This record gives sequence, structure tokens and C-alpha cells, in this order.
Amino acid sequence: MLFSDKIKSQYIPKRLAIKLNAKGEQFVLKGHPWVFSNSITKINEDAKTGDLAIIFSKSKNRVIGLGFYDADSPIQIKMLHSGAEKVEINATFFQRKIKEAFNKRAPLLKTDTNSYRLIFGENDGFPGLIADVYASVLVVKLYSEIWLPYLETVLPSLQETSRAQTVVIRLSRSLENSKSNQLKDGEVVYGILENEVVEFVEHGINFSANVIKGHKTGYFLDHRANRRQVGEWSKNKTVLDVFSYAGGFSVHALANGAKEVTSLDVSKQALEIAIENGKLNDYSGIHRTIAGDAFEELNKLIETKTTFDVVVIDPPSFAKQASEIELAKKKYAQLAELGEKLTARDGLLVLASCSSRVVSQEFFDINHQVLNSTNRRFDLILQTFHDIDHPIGFLEGAYLKCGYYRFDN
Repeated sequence: MLFSDKIKSQYIPKRLAIKLNAKGEQFVLKGHPWVFSNSITKINEDAKTGDLAIIFSKSKNRVIGLGFYDADSPIQIKMLHSGAEKVEINATFFQRKIKEAFNKRAPLLKTDTNSYRLIFGENDGFPGLIADVYASVLVVKLYSEIWLPYLETVLPSLQETSRAQTVVIRLSRSLENSKSNQLKDGEVVYGILENEVVEFVEHGINFSANVIKGHKTGYFLDHRANRRQVGEWSKNKTVLDVFSYAGGFSVHALANGAKEVTSLDVSKQALEIAIENGKLNDYSGIHRTIAGDAFEELNKLIETKTTFDVVVIDPPSFAKQASEIELAKKKYAQLAELGEKLTARDGLLVLASCSSRVVSQEFFDINHQVLNSTNRRFDLILQTFHDIDHPIGFLEGAYLKCGYYRFDN
């Protein structure tokens, strides 16, 4: 199937002349990908989402950057290019950016892995757009309407570069509810999808993702390196995987010879997927599941004096807005405390965070303070951040951090 007519936009974007205040201009000159509405001092009255914003300097009236205008977002200009260098925003421009992103992932694709993030939003110069590859299926998730006029240009380059046989479009909730497009969440816009559950390989371990109905694009690829590391340290161990979702850490542990793995998640459906993902691989250990609120279930395990050789706690983001930061820090402290009590003598506790608003040093400080307050000796043996297919292009683009704590008693 060729690219559907549904990706053709009815709106032909125009060019906007933009001027910013001093603060906004400095952000652009430093290469930051966001321009907030309160930084804009001059803009065309008929500006619409998807228009190309040409940003001029205040004094010399020269072009200092190009971006897409987003009328419905506080971040009203999503930057595509910063600097005085003259560029045209066209098929060649996008193709070059996609090739650059693909080349960054080259080392990963030399391993036994056929799933990766090809485009990581602003960090790869595509604000509000994510592109994940699962074997021969490319899943493109849109978070902003700015891309609607450009899909006909961008999608073929993404498909060609990834060599995907099928392309699926996923939409954010706001785009699903928008009347400005004919797209449907989970729509196949190129090729044929025989099964919405797609199997793929991650460092030699088999997994599956529901690319039509699964969270985000179907799976969380960002913890790949950590899952591999936990797996390598799980041989002949008992393992607890908290907030397990589709069983990423659990399956790596089982496939690497763990004696017993317990997957804990609030979603029974996610635990069913974790079980099925485990069955895609050969393993001899026992795979147990617990469905329920993580904090409640961890306390129940503590009450029964249950411990594990390896405890992995990878919660969802606790701070999606600034007002939630302090509560998020308290929750991370609680999880560190609960995790320590569940980690066996000479065991390993792995604590992760995907809250970008809680920066890495704050997260590691919280863990250190909590673990220091116990009577147990421990070493922070490893700190990890983003995998190669989740590069960081600006400060706010960093969110993932993970600490490995080995106990001596």
C-alpha cells in the first residue's frame, strides 16, 4: 500500500516573520528548541499552526532561526534550525536530518537488535515527533499538529531510511480529538500490518509490541541497555521487577538464567504481555506476577519478610508538571526505602527515574540519603543515563537516570 491520501494536508503553510524579546532571542541563539509565547513580540496576525516561523534578530534584522508555529501550545515555536546559516525547510532538509539521526544509531544496529528509536523529538531536530522501529514496522507518533502539513514529505524519508515495510501513525490524545486531520490513532499509512502485535529482538532477547494499541508506540525502548545489564547480573538469582509493564527487565533476567522472577504492575493486561514476552524465549526459571499498586504490594512483601537477590524499581514519571516535583521526590525516597528492605543480603537494588523535572543529581542524592540512613553498607556500582538511540540535544531533553546499588550485608 502506498502512503495514504489521509496524510495529505488540506492546509498549505505560509511563512511568518517573527521577532522575540531579548530572553527569547538568547535561547534561539544558544540552540534551544523551544520558544514560549511570552517571548514573541511580533508575529503575523493570520498565523496558523504549521506555518514556518522565520525569526529575525531585534537589531540587525537578520535571520537567526527557523521553526514551526504552534498556535495551541505555550511553546509557540518549535525550532528546526538555529543560526545565520541559510537553509531551506524542504524534503532535502528533513532527509539530511533523518540520515544524521540514523547514523547516530549505527553502533546499536551492529548488535543483535532490530528495534530502536530513529527520531527522538527535539533531540534529533523533530519537535513533537517520535519514530520507533520494531523489526520491519515503523511507528511514528505525533504530539503536535505542526507536522500535519509535512507528513507527505517526512514519512517517505523515514520509511526509506529505516527500510520499514509498514508504517503506523500514532496520535497524542489532543491530536486524536482534533478535527484538523483525518488520521486515526493506529492507522497503517504504508504497507500491510498482518498482526498488530509485532515481534522484535533486543540484544538477542525476543519481545513483542502492540503497535496499534500499546502505550506510546507500543513499547519503551529507552531502558534497553539497563535491561541487558540487569539480565547479565541475574543468573541463578531471584528477581523483583517493580512497575514491570511488558516485562522488559523480567524477560532479560529469565533469558539469562534467573531462578525466579516476579513481575509487579498495576495492570493485569501488562502482566499478561510480560508472561507472553517471556515465552518468546527459552528459560527454565519461574515467572510469577503480582497485580496491584506498587507501594501497597511492596509493603505486603516486606510484612512477609520476602527478599530478592535483585530488585528493580522503574516507576512512571512522577512529575509531569512543576507543581508535582516535591511529591515526586517523596515518592522516590519511599521507593528507595521499600526497595532496600526487599533486597537480600549481598543483593542488588536498581533504582530508576524518568522524571525530567527531577534532575539526575537530585535523584541520586535522594537515593544516597535514604540508603545511608539504614545500617547496611552499600556501593553505587553503576550510574546510567540514555541509550544511544535517545541522544540528548538540550537540557530538558534529558530524563532517564538509573543507579545500581550493591549491598555488602
